[in-house]
Amino acid sequence: MSYRGWAPYVSVAKRRAKAAKKMKQLRKQGRDIQPVEIQGRSIAKSFWGKAWCDHQEAFSDYDNRLPRGRTYARNGSVCHLHIGPGRIEALVSGSSLYEVEATIKPLSKTRWQALKGACAGEVASVLDLLQGRLSAGVMARVTDPTKGLFPQPGEMRLQCNCPDWADMCKHIAAVLYGVGARLDEAPELLFELRSVDHSELVGAAINLPKAPAGKRKVKGDLSNIFGIDLDDAAPEVSAQAKPASAKQVKTKPVKPKPVKAKSANTKPVKAKPAPTAPAPVARKKRRFRITGKGVIRLRKYFGMNMSQFSRLAGVSPATVKNWEAKPDTLNLRPDNLAALEQLKPLDRAAAWALLEG
Repeated sequence: MSYRGWAPYVSVAKRRAKAAKKMKQLRKQGRDIQPVEIQGRSIAKSFWGKAWCDHQEAFSDYDNRLPRGRTYARNGSVCHLHIGPGRIEALVSGSSLYEVEATIKPLSKTRWQALKGACAGEVASVLDLLQGRLSAGVMARVTDPTKGLFPQPGEMRLQCNCPDWADMCKHIAAVLYGVGARLDEAPELLFELRSVDHSELVGAAINLPKAPAGKRKVKGDLSNIFGIDLDDAAPEVSAQAKPASAKQVKTKPVKPKPVKAKSANTKPVKAKPAPTAPAPVARKKRRFRITGKGVIRLRKYFGMNMSQFSRLAGVSPATVKNWEAKPDTLNLRPDNLAALEQLKPLDRAAAWALLEG
């Protein structure tokens, strides 16, 4: 240590080598290490990542520490970053390997209800939401410094075990920039951090339309190419047996009156009721079955890795990994099913254009 209590300067190369050794030890211990890797000069490139970084830079409380934090984030000093509900955990390489923790208060119910009201009918799909394809009014509302999704300084409790006495040291600043880079890969983590469900902003867009009766064009495409099967719970009813209305199905056959005998010597004979056609079986709603192998085939058809496909589908890479690990039918949430439904008509070029758009 120097005479002021600060550790002596260590070059970036030595710091990174020392940190890499430590990360290797932690992986051997079974810890899931998630480093922040930034390509190029821009820390964040997506709508959500840029909006997060712009929000942090808007507060004068952080002015003096942010430049050093940007440098640390760019040179790969954020060795590990995990984002969970209301909590950020990170390891940052400096003179030593420092532990950073940030606790974020949940978004208040009042602000969340106001955001949902402002976005009602404006967000077309989960995919559009996570890729930032929003109207100017919605973008302005969700990124508003005081009424939007991003936390205020007073809603954040920041801690680092380095010797810097400031509320925000350069290691914490590097982690906050790392969050912006991570939102490029998984924007849904912002909603998880604020303890809200992003699908609630979509509303009616997650309700899948019913498939027209008698049309089976989709079945071949999804089953053979993408591995997504269609299952009919009951056979189709022919046009002749199909009732004109629900009342016709429920009507009871009318018993005919007995026929009187023609002569006095014969007894009246009761006529047998005419046979009635069996009630037609109503066709049940089709349901989609999506398997893990189907997700793998769809991703490989697009020529994407898990991270790229997760951004396209509007979920995290971990979610895609869990999908592909399950051989049986996936039990998907309505918004995830809707996202995959939007991808089914795309070819490879259209999928990449949507991802990079």
